[in-house]
Amino acid sequence: MHDFRRELDPPFDVLEPDHWRGPVVFNSPHSGSVYPDTFLQAVRLDIAALRRSEDSFVDELFIGVVERGYPLMRAHFPRCYVDVNREPYELDPRMFDGRLPSFANTRSMRVAGGLGTVARVVGDAQEIYDQRIPVDDALARIESLYKPYHRSLRRLVNRVHGDFGAAVLLDCHSMPSTTQNRDERPRADFILGDRYGTSCVPAVAAAIEAALRGHGFTLSRNKPYAGGFITEHYGNPAAGLHAIQLELNRALYMDERRYEKLPQFDQLAAILEGLADALAELPLEELRPYRAAAE
Repeated sequence: MHDFRRELDPPFDVLEPDHWRGPVVFNSPHSGSVYPDTFLQAVRLDIAALRRSEDSFVDELFIGVVERGYPLMRAHFPRCYVDVNREPYELDPRMFDGRLPSFANTRSMRVAGGLGTVARVVGDAQEIYDQRIPVDDALARIESLYKPYHRSLRRLVNRVHGDFGAAVLLDCHSMPSTTQNRDERPRADFILGDRYGTSCVPAVAAAIEAALRGHGFTLSRNKPYAGGFITEHYGNPAAGLHAIQLELNRALYMDERRYEKLPQFDQLAAILEGLADALAELPLEELRPYRAAAE
């Protein structure tokens, strides 16, 4: 089995504050930009094309929260190499040489769209590979990167939950400012995804909306992004575990063609630090586990 950790050392990190200020955890699973040489030699696209699936600079936008008292976890490997915001085995059998495990989910909508745990496409459906890749390669990425990432994230969330009696996980992403659909209305500045109200209590989304609207930003909720695997599987409000996905419009902070930060980058980062404080100020009794009313 190939040891991807040699090329990705470390594959991710958890930045912890000196003093923990509140029950809020930040996660940036798609901002990784370290492309292993073995991967680049096996693909048909250049780096510029591959980077279209990155949430470029999102970890840097949020890194200021660590000094404010909140942990930040971030991936260094790119999402097109292995995507931790999927089920562990959402895999397209047409991509691989060899048989997939019988428990692999080969029929999800994300697999159909080419965006499984190991992606087939980036950007506007550009094929990453010009031939099938060994199934052992995909499984090795999952064992070496995906599973350790989630073990660390779960450990972090559980630690916060143990210390405060509740935890709020903000899953941080970015989205292109436009799509290829000319009829689509301009995208909002931010899109909140709470799995249609199931992954966190309403107060969490309301606090984020109030903080960002206070700065004049436009927001929408759950369309077209309702939250992925992480939001769905880490959010369990009845247990005091709240997860919400935040999609940032890339035009707010970067030149999307040149992959360069805009002058207003630092200003947006400061606003996001304030957003962290707004979440930490939510009353713990609203976030802690609750029993069903019938009990």
